[in-house]
Amino acid sequence: MKLRDVMTPNPRTLDPNATVRDAARLMRDEDTGVVPLVENGRPVGLITDRDIVVRAVADGTSFDRPVRELATDDLVTAEPDMSTRDAAELMGEHQVRRLLVCEGERLVGVASIGDIAVKEGKERRVGDAIGEISQGVKEREF
Repeated sequence: MKLRDVMTPNPRTLDPNATVRDAARLMRDEDTGVVPLVENGRPVGLITDRDIVVRAVADGTSFDRPVRELATDDLVTAEPDMSTRDAAELMGEHQVRRLLVCEGERLVGVASIGDIAVKEGKERRVGDAIGEISQGVKEREF
């Protein structure tokens, strides 16, 4: 199966100069936990709901600050014709749960490990990828 078969096509995006509040509202309205930041069709960052909580809410910073200040610019991208097997391996290698899917430099979709799990149903492959993604996560006693 190809990444194009499981990705979310044409995801909603934000300009890096949009505010943290804009990102949170878009996440709420679109029922998503991630928003790519795009300039001229090219991904330049990625903001997650966790970024907002950890880097804005917990620090008590202004929700009117530019979202680029909280976003990651260490992006992992893939092409739509990449196999889901290779995509899962790439996620594991880079310890990420999502890939930005690009044709050339243009963002065309977002694919998550959950997309692969639900739409492809390869439990072992997904389990292996999640294990690799989670390497280095500290075990905690609760």
